[in-house]
Amino acid sequence: MMIGVLITLATYVAMEGITWCTHKFVMHGLMWYFHEDHHQPRGRFFEKNDAFFLIFAVPSCLLIVFGSMGAFDWRFFVGLGIMFYGFSYFLVHDVLIHRRFDWFSRTDNVYFRAIRKAHKVHHKHLGKEDGECFGMLYVPRKYFVEAAAYRKNISR
Repeated sequence: MMIGVLITLATYVAMEGITWCTHKFVMHGLMWYFHEDHHQPRGRFFEKNDAFFLIFAVPSCLLIVFGSMGAFDWRFFVGLGIMFYGFSYFLVHDVLIHRRFDWFSRTDNVYFRAIRKAHKVHHKHLGKEDGECFGMLYVPRKYFVEAAAYRKNISR
């Protein structure tokens, strides 16, 4: 069982790198058509960009199903890691950053503030070129410093 927990955690951590690469090279490359409306919103609740959910959800579901047939093997735990990352992505990206739901509107956490700033910097580029900050949970140190300084200034 412990090996399953380790596989799940390792997959969850690896998903940040996979997400970064997918965002930079697929969403801002070959599949920009689907991601463009995320950078140039049209005021709709759903975006073509939401189709990327399937890129991660389908393999996760298949791994969980096939990995749970008989004994729970490594596929089940890899699927769980992808699913947990997807849930984190939803909460951070759609709820905290883009405020599609008003669940965390009063949070003033330095980490969350840094995530929002990094994502805002990512969105300042309206085209597919010249992007930065492609990850989600990993935030460059400069945004932590900026968020901490902001919090310190408003608490005076």
